[in-house]
Amino acid sequence: MKPILFLLSALLVLAAGSPQEAEDQKSGPPNILMIAVDDMNDFIGAMGHPDAITPNLDKLIRRGVLFSNAQCQSPMCSPSRAAIMTGLRPSTTGIYGFIDDDLVKETNAATRRTDMMYQYFKSQGYYTMGVGKLFHEHAPQGQLDESGGRVPGFGPSPARHFHWNKKGTSTDWGAFPLQDEQMPDYKSAQWAIERLGRTYDKPFFLSVGFLRPHVPWYVPQKWFDLYDPDKLHLPPYLKSDREDLPAIALAIDDLPMMPTTDWAIENQQWKNILQGYLASVSFVDHYIGEVLDALEKSPHARNTIVVLWSDHGYRLGEKGTFAKVCLWDRATTAPLIFAGPGLPQNTRIAAPIELFSIYPTLTDLCGLAPAPNLEARSLQPLLKQPRTNWPYPTVTTWGRNNHAIKTKDYRYIRYEDGTEELYLEKSDPNEWQNVADQPQYAPVKARLKKFLPAVNVKWAAASAYDNNEYFIRQKREQSE
Repeated sequence: MKPILFLLSALLVLAAGSPQEAEDQKSGPPNILMIAVDDMNDFIGAMGHPDAITPNLDKLIRRGVLFSNAQCQSPMCSPSRAAIMTGLRPSTTGIYGFIDDDLVKETNAATRRTDMMYQYFKSQGYYTMGVGKLFHEHAPQGQLDESGGRVPGFGPSPARHFHWNKKGTSTDWGAFPLQDEQMPDYKSAQWAIERLGRTYDKPFFLSVGFLRPHVPWYVPQKWFDLYDPDKLHLPPYLKSDREDLPAIALAIDDLPMMPTTDWAIENQQWKNILQGYLASVSFVDHYIGEVLDALEKSPHARNTIVVLWSDHGYRLGEKGTFAKVCLWDRATTAPLIFAGPGLPQNTRIAAPIELFSIYPTLTDLCGLAPAPNLEARSLQPLLKQPRTNWPYPTVTTWGRNNHAIKTKDYRYIRYEDGTEELYLEKSDPNEWQNVADQPQYAPVKARLKKFLPAVNVKWAAASAYDNNEYFIRQKREQSE
């Protein structure tokens, strides 16, 4: 009898599952903690940067999945965030530049047919909360059940800029203010920490939008003290890099309001700029860590998915300037991390993927029906099997009908006037040699052209300027 009783007991244990599985089943659908970071590139220790001091991001990467080649849908805050929140491409929504967040849902028939991310999760029974910069300025009315708002602008500024004061940008760098408590990101973190300490009668979707390292690179002195400028590593730079670019690429990337790399070299400011950016990264890393620590101490720790992303990358001297807004890798690549119950740990996925895939990936991870009418593709297959072959190129758009197609081997850029760039990603990771005119790559270009968006709708925010002339004119007007 004893062997039979033992066998029956074992079967009952197997049927019931492990204690952790029972706990997860009892707790219902997973919660979501979404952390958005503004203008953060790959200056992260666990992403290989030699100087970055980012212990909390490093820890999150170790306990989750890092998509090291995530490509934004647009290298600018407003259109990138609109794509993430709608699951639609800029070429479909017509959102290529700044737009009032309240108008995102009403730009055209495509957006009206689609629930934005928070809207959909609310309809599925989630309690939605958010603070800081999530959309460009504010969450549209009805998206969040509870909002901590966003402080206008990007935090306190000194009476006079330290180094840079061109019209059209808030770019500057230096130690300011005196205390972390004066920074909007400190207040956002505290708001989120308090919410994580609560109990809820339904699953929650809590979002925290941090401003740094968006310009100006102002954080208190203690964060600057982490870095000795003389010991910082300069990013790769080739002075002749832009000589093989089409005229339209040079016109779009003419940014008179931003410091150029040559200016930074001549004025011995390049490493000081790097110090300001890295200090801002370490500052925000600390408050990301405080939020994550609060989650770990909360009753929600074992049933919460964490997703952390930045809206795009940032050039810090590469390609001749200190800016985002271009179709090259330094502006289009942004960190994307998933961590939580049932997800792999300490896993890096190098396949190019699209940042706006966050929306359908979260619905899949939470066991929800797919949100209808999205263009974004879920990353759940890669999260389940990180070695899965991922054959889908990424598409990034900057201005109407200018697109970059990225695969593991190539970056292909095509502009509205038909001119092109092509880079061999494995042998030329800095994208210094444009080989688009070399005949042997004609078949490659022909293959990649098939992934260009078939539709490029008019710009919802400024239909009077329906092409790149708007961007060129706007930049010049801002800087005059």
